[in-house]
Formats: sequence, structure tokens, C-alpha cells
Amino acid sequence: MNNRYKDKQHVVIVGGGFGGMYAAKSLARANVQVTLIDRRNFHLFQPLLYQVATGGLSPGDIAYPLRTIFNHDDNIQVIHAEVIDIDPLQKKVILRDGEVAYDTLILATGSTDHYYGNAHWAEKAPSLKSVEDALDIRRRIFLAFEAAERTIDENERRAWLDFVVVGAGPTGVELSGAIAELAHRTLRKDFKNIDTASANIYLIEGLDRVLPTYPKSLSVKTKRELEKRGVQIKTGTLVTNIQDGMVSMKSGEQRDIITTNTVLWAAGVKASDMGKIVERRIGIATDKSGRIPVTEYLQLPTHPDIYVIGDLALVKDKHGNPLVGLGAVAMQQGRYVGRSIKKHVQGKHVSQYRFHDRGKMAFIGLNSAVVDIGPLHFNGFFGWLFWLFVHIYFLIGFDNKILVMTQWAWNYFTHKRGARLITGKDPFPVLLMSTNSAKALQTQIDNSKNNIREFEHENSS
Repeated sequence: MNNRYKDKQHVVIVGGGFGGMYAAKSLARANVQVTLIDRRNFHLFQPLLYQVATGGLSPGDIAYPLRTIFNHDDNIQVIHAEVIDIDPLQKKVILRDGEVAYDTLILATGSTDHYYGNAHWAEKAPSLKSVEDALDIRRRIFLAFEAAERTIDENERRAWLDFVVVGAGPTGVELSGAIAELAHRTLRKDFKNIDTASANIYLIEGLDRVLPTYPKSLSVKTKRELEKRGVQIKTGTLVTNIQDGMVSMKSGEQRDIITTNTVLWAAGVKASDMGKIVERRIGIATDKSGRIPVTEYLQLPTHPDIYVIGDLALVKDKHGNPLVGLGAVAMQQGRYVGRSIKKHVQGKHVSQYRFHDRGKMAFIGLNSAVVDIGPLHFNGFFGWLFWLFVHIYFLIGFDNKILVMTQWAWNYFTHKRGARLITGKDPFPVLLMSTNSAKALQTQIDNSKNNIREFEHENSS
């Protein structure tokens, strides 16, 4: 770092996601010293993770080195390290292998998956929050088709060709739509022993409609479009158990089971563990999702030298509703905090944070997306074009923009997905069952269904 910033106010940013990165960009070349700390050496464009998970893009297409982003900004230093604690009295950030002192601290550590008290489901139903998650899901999806191709047992084949996505928010909608496109279009001619179009893709949602945070009209259109593409939607349905080879669920008093070897979790997120650290260190209680309540300046009420932004912050809109954890919200808050710190250093008045709703959107499939921007609600082809433009615009790095545009153009005209690689320590289907084990599983499932019928009969009588 340039020595002329050595004695300036030291701003430490924890987290290189949308909030942290945009806060740092706002402070670039400002009269402050900035240290950006992240346990990853890259910024990840999370809205396109599902495309990595379904073979449309490679991880490098949506990730960009943090050092490269700030290599021309003399006042910004990037540290690749893991933050395990903070000391607000000594004003230090505690790393796994050291510590960093701060004058002003910005916490932007984002969120993680939320299994609502069923963390043991994570192994059987991975979520989509990181590059590793995306590669694991990609491996599971394509292994399922490979396993179905090899098996001679019809029950076993059915279990491999049935996919369950839990949660019909944007991630669930995008994942299920992409898997349906794989099965019905991309892979149709790749296998000799199976018809990939016979795959069943189930989208399960506990509330009464898909995209529950969107206008109802867009939810209806999204449901109709997904069903047209082969996705079977079960709303008002709660998952009660996830085991090897099956998903148990209930809708009201009705209970059911889906036989499947591939379950993907998109049913919710919670704030990162930094919320617990702040609660323990400072005594500010978090909400049920682990978010930290902040002031109208995005500061901790008792520690104005600590800002909290993005998915970690509990911020409410003008109607008193908590802001949804979206990349656009984190970007906006990152910019605001960066500008607020600059004004504070310059002795200028700092205005309160006001949320400006820039809208939201979700990709459904080829030539189809839904867009919600204030009074404008549209979908279909024009929604898809708008979705393409916005995502290309916000991608970090000119080379990534070119790579993604090229890949999307190729996929559009050829209906191929070039990143359909099966990787991992064990590249073979660990769960491939013999005919005998498949029959044993079917017997177990039949017994479970009989138990359900007996349960329903007893309740009805």
C-alpha cells in the first residue's frame, strides 16, 4: 500500500461479496486506508451460480480475483484470510492466523444455507451458495443421468431420473428450469438406453405459490411457464424428511413420498455466523434469521464505528418489512457506506440510508424470465432479454463479460452446455445400487407408503 495512506483512517471490510466489494470500490482513492479481508481470493457473482451447477458456465466465468479488481487502487489492500472473531473494545479483527486493527469496520459477510433445524439434510440435499456447492450439484445431476443409463432395474432408473428441488424462490425456479432444459433439450441425443425427457423434475414450495416475494401475476405466469417446460410444481407442501432414495412430504393432512437420488435445497438462507459473534461480543440480539439490527445509517446502535450491510444486516423498507437478501440491495448499501465514510472524513453531513427498490428478476428458461421493477411487471422473451443485459452489465471483469456472452450465444444456437464435467474425488456414482438393493429400497418405500395410508385412515376415522 502507498505510504501516503499509512497514517490515514483505517477502514477494514470483512467480506468480498457484493456489499464489501462495492463499499471498497466507493472508497477507492479516497483519503482513507482500506483493508478488504475475505477467505476467498475472488469475488463470486452468485446470481449465476445455478448456471455453473447445470453446466451452462464454468466457475471461472463468474468469479474474478479480488486483487485484480483493486490492483490500480493504491489505498486498498486485499488480505486472503478467515475472520473468526472481532474485538470491539480493542478495535481489532481476529483472524485464524493473526489480527488486524481498525478505526472503522464494515461487516459484509453475507449469508449461508438454512435447513430450519434439519442441518443433517445438508449432506443429502446440498444448497447453492458457493463454487464448491455448484460443482457438487453439477456432479450429482450429471451422475444421475449416467447412473440411469447403466442400470437395468426400472425402479432404480426411476430414482435416478427423478429430481427434487426444495424451495420455489428465484434459486429454486432457476435450478428446476435449467434441469428441465437439460433433460428435455440438451441431453436428448446423448444417451442410448434412456430417454432423458422422461425425467421428472419436482419443485416443492411450502407457501401457496412459486416466487412468493414477487407479484402474484408473475408467480402465476412463472408456474405456467415451468409446467410447460416439464416441471411438476407442488405448492403448500412441506418436506418432512430426506433420506437415501426418498423425500417425504405433506400437504395439509395428505402425506406423500417421492423416490429420488437427487435432492437440491433452495428453501432458505440465514445470516452468516458473524451475527452470533456480534451478539456475543456486543450484546445486540439478532433476528430469527441471524441478521443484525442496525440504525438508519447502517451502523450498530452502540458502536457507530461498525457498519453492517448486505444479507447480514436487518434493514427495513418504508413499510416496515425487512429487505430481501439480494445482490442489488448489498451493492446499494455498500455504495452508501463507502460514501458515508468519505463524507465523515471530509466533515460533511451524512444523510440517512434510504432503500431504492431497483426491482428483481428470475430466469425461467430459454427465452423466458420474469422481471419486477416497481409498477413494471413483465415476462417472456423481453424479460429474458432484460435479464441478460442486467447480468452481463453487473458481471465483474470485461473478460468475464465477453466469455459469458460468447458462451450464452453458443448455448442459445446449439442448445448445448459445454461445462458438463463430472468432477470430484470420486467421479463415479457412489450410490449406484445393485438390483437387490434397489428392490430393498422399493420395499422400504412401499412399507412407508402403507404406513402413511394407515395413518391417514386412522385419522379420518
